[in-house]
Amino acid sequence: MGIDVSCDWLDIHCLPDGHRLRVPNAAAGHAAVASLARDRNAIVCFESTGGQEWQLWALLEAEGVAARQVPPAQVKAFAQSRGTRAKTDRIDAELIARFFVFRPEAGRGLPTEKLRLLRALTSKRAQLVEMRKRLLAQIRAHQKLGTALMFEDVDSELKQRIDGIIEELEDRITRAIASDDHLSEVAAVLRSIPGIGPVASSMLIAEMSEIGTITGEEAAALTGLAPVAHDSGTLRGKRAIAGGRRALRHVMFQAALVAAHHNPNLRSFADRLRKAGKPHKVIITAVARKLVTVANALCKNRQKWVATAP
Repeated sequence: MGIDVSCDWLDIHCLPDGHRLRVPNAAAGHAAVASLARDRNAIVCFESTGGQEWQLWALLEAEGVAARQVPPAQVKAFAQSRGTRAKTDRIDAELIARFFVFRPEAGRGLPTEKLRLLRALTSKRAQLVEMRKRLLAQIRAHQKLGTALMFEDVDSELKQRIDGIIEELEDRITRAIASDDHLSEVAAVLRSIPGIGPVASSMLIAEMSEIGTITGEEAAALTGLAPVAHDSGTLRGKRAIAGGRRALRHVMFQAALVAAHHNPNLRSFADRLRKAGKPHKVIITAVARKLVTVANALCKNRQKWVATAP
């Protein structure tokens, strides 16, 4: 059963008979989806929609119905491969169902309740940090225009309020991790790596719950830090990163900037790339990728970081 999830509606397409229906994205609609899936012994699949699917997903799991989240970018590429140009909610629901038949391994299971809570907290923190960046940019713009004094009280109050909320969220994130033995153990391993601080460690736990259970290549791909080849015949195109979990990738870039200076192993790695004439962005991307693979390996072995000879 493929479902196109919107704010108000759930458009459903069932395979193999093509049965379609639309139900509200509300408690009654969620119950109807669970009942239909049980009757058909079906796996329910839907795209990641920024959280609008979470209540449905949680109810399906509670009802014992298998449900999987699939990546929107891959569904879009699948639609292009089929030559599907039109886009409606009904068409999207069918594409999601057919994509999952084609690639069932791409489906993602529901994270635990504690991980869902942690992800909500880290996402909200990231939103507020972005708000603070925009506010600071506006303050600098007012200073250049000579109008900063007009808004000084308002801007100061806003910044103080945002700072306070961010601090409160960080405390809640710390408590959420500390309340679970497994999450605490993973966080301790991650925090032992020079370059990975409290923000990066909490984001890795929240956004990549697979850490420690996958290969280094898979971890880099999930973060969007794996180089994608562009070769054809004798042509060797320039490698570039693509896809992955954007919020996590952004945080790992920030962690890489710190690690390139303060992590002895990654600092020597960055120096070698710099001496080879690599651009700064390429160096930081490579450091971020290595940081993710090191973090994944340490979590897999449940070992804290120890400096090695460069």
